[in-house]
Amino acid sequence: MCAFWSKKNAGGMLEAGVAAPDFTLNDVDGKPHSLAEALRNGPVLAAFFKISCPICQFTFPFIERIFERYGGGKAQIWGISQDDARDTKDFYKEFDLSFPALPDGDCYPVSNLYHITNVPSLFLIEPDGKISISVTGFSKKDLDEIAKRFAATSEKLAIPLFAPSDIVPDYKPG
Repeated sequence: MCAFWSKKNAGGMLEAGVAAPDFTLNDVDGKPHSLAEALRNGPVLAAFFKISCPICQFTFPFIERIFERYGGGKAQIWGISQDDARDTKDFYKEFDLSFPALPDGDCYPVSNLYHITNVPSLFLIEPDGKISISVTGFSKKDLDEIAKRFAATSEKLAIPLFAPSDIVPDYKPG
């Protein structure tokens, strides 16, 4: 039986300014990803999602855009899936995503560490281990800020994340 976090026994989702709980998860191919190790190189965007979530489906192509421009070097992006590896792989294929996909496993241990109640939930975790951005849903402002920080970390020119042809709201709740 799973023991789930609830609002009855703690505050809400982890907020900016607090220490990010450490974790290690295997990606869909079985390769382990350790937050502590990744933070030695630079920031990590932990993006929690569920494949059936329409706001996740809307948000993740923009996260992929950040990854294609600035990720994979010092800055890491991890999709933390609340689905099994097979379904997660299908989701990644459907939305043409290439950043690592890490299934959270039975009972969602990492989602519970971060007090996830809705998806998508995004946490930008700085090399000092503190969360600098914490957001649930699609937030144009926060995704822009994440892209700018990843550009600075990768020492690349910051390109506007959203093209004029992109029709996006300022915010969509998760």
